[in-house]
Amino acid sequence: MTQTPANAADLILAPIAMTMGETAGIGVEIAIKAWSRRAIYDLPPFYLIADPEHVRATVSLLAKVNMDKKAGAVTVVEIAAPADAVACFEQALPVFPQALARKPQPGQLDKANAPAAVAAIETAMEHIRTGAASGMVTNPIQKSVLYDIGFAYPGHTEFLAALCGDGHVPVMMLSCPGLKTVPVTIHTSLTDAVASLTTELIVEQAMITAAALNRDLGYSPPRLAIAGLNPHAGEGGGLGSAEVEIIQPAIDQLRARGVEVRGPLAADSMFHEAARQTYDVAICMYHDQALIPVKALGFDYGVNTTLGLPIIRTSPDHGTALDIAGQGRANSLSLTSAVAYAGLMARHRARII
Repeated sequence: MTQTPANAADLILAPIAMTMGETAGIGVEIAIKAWSRRAIYDLPPFYLIADPEHVRATVSLLAKVNMDKKAGAVTVVEIAAPADAVACFEQALPVFPQALARKPQPGQLDKANAPAAVAAIETAMEHIRTGAASGMVTNPIQKSVLYDIGFAYPGHTEFLAALCGDGHVPVMMLSCPGLKTVPVTIHTSLTDAVASLTTELIVEQAMITAAALNRDLGYSPPRLAIAGLNPHAGEGGGLGSAEVEIIQPAIDQLRARGVEVRGPLAADSMFHEAARQTYDVAICMYHDQALIPVKALGFDYGVNTTLGLPIIRTSPDHGTALDIAGQGRANSLSLTSAVAYAGLMARHRARII
């Protein structure tokens, strides 16, 4: 059990840095909405790294479309340093300035603004490194437009790992109320995912996950469930050999290292309510095996968390939603959940829970 320091009540965590994401998408809109509901969800202080004029214009747009009266009445305050966010958070949405090349148009990608989206992530990382921020929440980026300016990473996860330097292996964890999943293979084709699956990879990802659940979320010990790759977990080799040759040896190694683990389990029967009570996180073999149950069970509340890095990073588990940008229709619950999750992790790391 986590021990609370005697002076825990005196500790004040640094605010959370939130990046703006794709400027033509819904990132700024849902950031405004999340702040407007800060008291309802007891959100920790955060600040948005974005162009202040773009944020104010988005508030005005929300007021005009009249889809969300609270969001349309938000006050925006430009801050000079992350520390300023704590003092003004209850009265206004703090915005740390990140200039844009051009005024964004909702739903219309503009590669002139793509460098600013990347710069916001780099700024958040620098704030964490200096202790000015306790973690980051990243709004969705549009990778296609980033590739046009030379962005060389499959997504946030890999980019953040590169910013953190050598020696860190990022692990993607998806969560919603009642379920956490980790895909062992991430942004690769299903064919390549199967080909790249190894005992060593499963052990590595599971060990990182177990350590993070203990340090960042207080599970002691965390209970892991390992999914099979093939239908019915391979039927003892009758429907494929991966479970026998790759997954079971990984489970044996994890048990030898003291990890509480079950499996390989048939993926079609490990996500119902009773089964989910028997583990804290499901280690899945490929992207969709991990994401489908989370999105089916709690799409509006899904959170993507990067484990295995020295920083705290969460994000909403959805994309840029260009098709509804600027209409006031975007749901902010996933982002709200991501902010709450980042705050929870920060408190655990500071050991004030």
